[in-house]
Parts: sequence; structure tokens; C-alpha cells
Amino acid sequence: MRNEMTGDRYVNPYTDFGFKMLFGSEINKELLISFVNSLLGGREVIRDLKYLNTEHLGTSERDRRAVFDVYCENERGEKILVEMQRGEQQFFKDRSIYYSTFPIREQGLRGEWDYELKAVYIIGILNFRFTDEDADDYHHEVKLVDLNTHKVFYDKLTFIYLEMPKFNKTETELESMFDKWMFVIRNLSRLMDRPVALQERVFTRLFESAEIAKFTREQYEEYEDSLKAYRDWQNTIHTAVMKSLQEGIAQGREEGREEGRKEERLKLARKFKASGIPVSIIAENTGLTEEEIADL
Repeated sequence: MRNEMTGDRYVNPYTDFGFKMLFGSEINKELLISFVNSLLGGREVIRDLKYLNTEHLGTSERDRRAVFDVYCENERGEKILVEMQRGEQQFFKDRSIYYSTFPIREQGLRGEWDYELKAVYIIGILNFRFTDEDADDYHHEVKLVDLNTHKVFYDKLTFIYLEMPKFNKTETELESMFDKWMFVIRNLSRLMDRPVALQERVFTRLFESAEIAKFTREQYEEYEDSLKAYRDWQNTIHTAVMKSLQEGIAQGREEGREEGRKEERLKLARKFKASGIPVSIIAENTGLTEEEIADL
């Protein structure tokens, strides 16, 4: 059974169905363990994970509900929250901080309690550019730091952000397990065969689980619905971005200065490149060359 909408062989992990099937199901728990361990770079080794309820309510009725993509804890009781961020949000940092409060507050005990907490990890897989600075810096690890000493003030709260559009390594450039996981998440739905570089047993499991032809009819229909929702969302974002692009170009023309127009086009191209719009489309609508856009 092949995906009739796209002809893809493997599931798209950026869809809600694809991400939760690969990383949020008990049957594929070893995939999540391997992925998280690759992020920690050998500093911590997780041997087991237990999935927790992904829906949380605040302490009062007025608190907004939080629904996580994947929420689990390791054998030491440390909490790990994994989110697939499919598009840029105005208050993305605020959202991350807000989500971190749930696994922190739920550790509170009634009665006598000395406030000792287990570590909390918030992992964000971003399908957009978090920042235009440091074009090659796609792996961010954030902790509370003392600005005077530049030392970590509190090591039990960690935010890890992965800017997927910035990861452009080819198969031959993959060196670590982290590289391999980044590559497979970024490229899975575009692959037609398992890359030679991904020979570890965990990737055997991943490609077997991700193959659309092995889905049941129910899984296939659920994936089609999820993929359609993802495509519709992408098209809505791209339409809004292109409209803004055209308006920005028109505004630049009204300014009547070539320098101002060029700067405006570069600014807009940088923004839309971060949104995942193909370089060829940006070039067609801005008058910039593909080389100029690639260098942004």
C-alpha cells in the first residue's frame, strides 16, 4: 500500500500521526530511547522510558489545557517532554516555558516536602528556523546560567531545540547517532530506500514501522487524514507568507530607492526561507537569484 497522495514510501514524521506512531507508541519505545540518548551525547544513558498522559490541566479552571506530543519519564523518574513544532509561533519561547511548568509542578507532594525535584527535559523539534543568526547552529541546549560566572546555575531544567531546516548534511557526512537521527527525521518522507549509512538495528525498526505499505487500512486512513491536515496547514501558511511577500515588494517599490527595495527583498526572502518555502518560488517572486537566497 503506497501513499496515494504523494507516492511516498515512508511516513512523514512531521504529521501528527507519523510523529506519534514513531516516537509516542509503546511498541516503538526503543526509537524514542535511541533518539533522546543521541541528544544527550553520552552524558546520560536512558535504559527505559514510561509513557505518561500527554494531556494536562492547570491548577484552576481558568488555566489553559496543555496537550503534549510525547511525555514520558526515564528509570530515574526524570521527565522528558518532546514536541514537534511544525511552524513558527509568535510566543514560541513562552510556550516552551509554560509547558515546562507541568512536569515541574506535578512533582509537588502534599504534606512535608523538601522541594527536591527530578530533572526535566523539554525537547523541541522545529520545522522552522529558530533564529537567522548562526546559520550552521541547529542544535541548541539551554539551561539557567549565572550571568556573572557563566556557569550553570541549575542543571535539572534543560531545553533542547533542533532547527531541522538548518541541518543539511548528506548521507556521506553522517558521523554520530545524533547526525543520523537528524538526517532521518529531516528526510524520511523523501526516501525511497533505507540509506546505507543507517545500519544500526534501531533504524531497521524505524524503517519497518515507517513503511506505509505495511499499514493497516485503519492506520492508512488515519495517516491520510493527518497528512491532509498537515498539507492544508502548510498551504495556508505559504499563502499568507506569499501575500506578505508581494505586499512587501510593492511597499519597497513605492519607496523608490533600489537600495531600499533590495534590502526589503532580502529581509522578506530570509523570513520566507525560514518558513520552508522553496528557494525557486522565493526567487520568482522577489527577483533575487537562487544563489543570493541560498546565502541568506
